[in-house]
Amino acid sequence: MVPLRPGDPAPRDPVDVLVEGTQVTAVGPGLPSPGSTVVGGVREVDADGRWLVPGLWDQHVHLAQWTLTSGRLDLAGAKSPEQALAQVKERVEEYPELPVIGWGHRSAGWDRDVTVSELDAVSGDTPVVLISGDGHHAWLNTTALLFLAMPVRDSVVREAEWFAAYPRLATLVGNDGTSPEAYRRTLDHAASMGVVGLVDFEFSGGVADWQERWAAGCDLLKIRMSTYAEGLDDVLTRGLRTGDPLPELDGRITMGPLKIISDGSLNTRTAWCCEPYGDAHRLEYPSGQPNLSGTELRDLLRTAHRNALEVACHAIGDAAVAEALASYADTGARGSIEHAQMVNRADVATMARLGIRASIQPAHLLDDRDLTEKIWGERSARCFAFRWMLDDGVTLAMGSDAPVSPLDPWLAMAAGVHRSADDRDAWHGEQALTPQEVLAASVDGQPMVGAGSRGDLALLDSDPLAASDSPADAATALRAMTVAATWVDGQEVYSAF
Repeated sequence: MVPLRPGDPAPRDPVDVLVEGTQVTAVGPGLPSPGSTVVGGVREVDADGRWLVPGLWDQHVHLAQWTLTSGRLDLAGAKSPEQALAQVKERVEEYPELPVIGWGHRSAGWDRDVTVSELDAVSGDTPVVLISGDGHHAWLNTTALLFLAMPVRDSVVREAEWFAAYPRLATLVGNDGTSPEAYRRTLDHAASMGVVGLVDFEFSGGVADWQERWAAGCDLLKIRMSTYAEGLDDVLTRGLRTGDPLPELDGRITMGPLKIISDGSLNTRTAWCCEPYGDAHRLEYPSGQPNLSGTELRDLLRTAHRNALEVACHAIGDAAVAEALASYADTGARGSIEHAQMVNRADVATMARLGIRASIQPAHLLDDRDLTEKIWGERSARCFAFRWMLDDGVTLAMGSDAPVSPLDPWLAMAAGVHRSADDRDAWHGEQALTPQEVLAASVDGQPMVGAGSRGDLALLDSDPLAASDSPADAATALRAMTVAATWVDGQEVYSAF
């Protein structure tokens, strides 16, 4: 049998797949059975004609925040400050002794700015922290501001000040929501969707925290641990380079990139753009702004490159993307643009020329569609420009940015294929991808299941590449996908059998 190559159609008839150790060693019909002398002692799984694909990766997760989300006050449906305040008031009245941590409101769609004083009026002395759905600002009451040792003000806390304060939330709510047991539940759920690996961009924590979690049962999936500038000294002191196993642990958890948040977000109108926002009259910075100067950004990239660390540079606005790419070119650093939400056409070609990956989160477009049209207008044609990227040769790596979007690779793939969350036509359907392209962007560069490929596998109950009548139908099928089993390094981590 001629070995399959990437891009070849799947076999018409069922085949056997042999995994030995951490690798697939053979694929073909009629391989020796587990009882033979060639493959003695191998466990056999009867897949009953199901579809086997390389295991999925989520390339952008804030794992602690996602793990905590289930216990937070869900404000995603709040259409106004008044609705959010009513939910807070109800929670405080029900549990007056417990802090309120909310998540998910999208204040960019509200008709006014909020104040601390109105939150104080419904919360009293109960600490309240309401984190925006993009994670880039938080609306705190005075009690929470004081508890987290932050200056009292009557406005929200944004960007770098909020990122610095976030780790102190544990002093307010404790660590129960991010205990090893809670992490393990999150990892189990990810495995049930065919996920074999995650890139963790959590703001707090580091090597010591992962050593503790790993020993306490969180050694289920493959993890790449990132660092921010605040944790960089510890990483450099340990001599860790991107791809190195973390010390005292097995090779499934490795050092990832240096994460840099170079600009803000659409929802907070802090993404750095080449032109002003449509409602610039409301803004202190009409075009958004960078979080770092060009010199500061390049210094971080040089340090990372000098120490063999890749960089994951958050850049949402088109000006931020251009500056990030210029910084990569000036320093020789390698890595990714995280989000690349609005891009200029020429910058996509530059991304390809420099070999910089686009780490994309297609499910964001489902939430951001209407707001983008409102405040970026015709620039929406340059948003989530996945087709431009792929056609120009940019490597795509898909993820969720959980908890900004759910940790659900099938939702992300569906969004990339159809670009709509409702009955409306696809939003800029010219930028849509095919099911094969979104799957290829979700498997961490593993092009197929074949001899020599990794033993990271997902067994699906239906064909993810099945012919469909329209992108909408293909997206519906992807969202409905169910997983029968998942293996990491040849070891079963989930089974529905």
